[in-house]
Amino acid sequence: MSHFLRWGLLSLLFGLGVLWVLSRPQPLTASALPGHEPDLANGEVLFHAAGCGSCHGQPDGERARGLVLSGGLIMRTPAGRFHVPNISPHETAGIGAWSALDFVNAMRRGLSPDGRHYYPAFPYTSYQQMTLTDLLDLKAYLDQLPPSAQVVPEHELDFPWQLRRGIGLWKRLFLDAEPTRSMTKQQDLLARGRYLVEGPGHCGACHTPRTWLLAEDPARPLQGAPAADGKGRVPGISAAQLADWSVDDLNYYFEAGVDPEFDVVGGSMVAVQENLARLPARDRQAIALYLKTPR
Repeated sequence: MSHFLRWGLLSLLFGLGVLWVLSRPQPLTASALPGHEPDLANGEVLFHAAGCGSCHGQPDGERARGLVLSGGLIMRTPAGRFHVPNISPHETAGIGAWSALDFVNAMRRGLSPDGRHYYPAFPYTSYQQMTLTDLLDLKAYLDQLPPSAQVVPEHELDFPWQLRRGIGLWKRLFLDAEPTRSMTKQQDLLARGRYLVEGPGHCGACHTPRTWLLAEDPARPLQGAPAADGKGRVPGISAAQLADWSVDDLNYYFEAGVDPEFDVVGGSMVAVQENLARLPARDRQAIALYLKTPR
């Protein structure tokens, strides 16, 4: 082997080693979890704020309220087809065997219990903003919902997105090591609205356009984006685009599903509005106030 080829091979191996190290999972450890007695009432609020039933629920009978989280929804994206998983408390088909730490690592770090990277079609870049106590409350609420044995197929992704380890590099760019918007002023309405919109509500996951790396574009927050199912476009909800709406208009829309022109909510927003209607009135007001505040 020539000297040039030898150094080329060593450089390649070194580069691959660096990439392997940089893409490694970075889970939280059990010591990060606070001592906390779960609050099921708060867990239910977070369940509706996050719209868990809208993506993971099934549309029949009690399931119309999103209480049987058997998954199965197909999301068509530029990376391929994502099959929304079963997150019911079933021991094998769902997440019933997960510990509190497993759940927190999924939501905060985008990691499975066995240390694999989750794809950011699961909006953990938003959920990482949630407080640990809120995550533990949400886990407790999910644990007492009905189990489902439905098995969901694996994702169908294009190259290079099948290379799951590479998501670790993506996280280096777009996932913070620690939350940057934790709720430090719980009694402040605007802070509460920001927390709900950017954290559990993950509004940007649908309403913010993506960059070529499929990350939310920080330069265009909430300015509208192609729909996740590939059909049509999700409208913008930035303060500028809501200029003709008052805080009270938004608040009433969230509660009753009727806009200022007396049109009724439609399309995929129906499920979102139904979830918002189940929030405490103060939380709906907080969301409306935050959306109307220029940034």
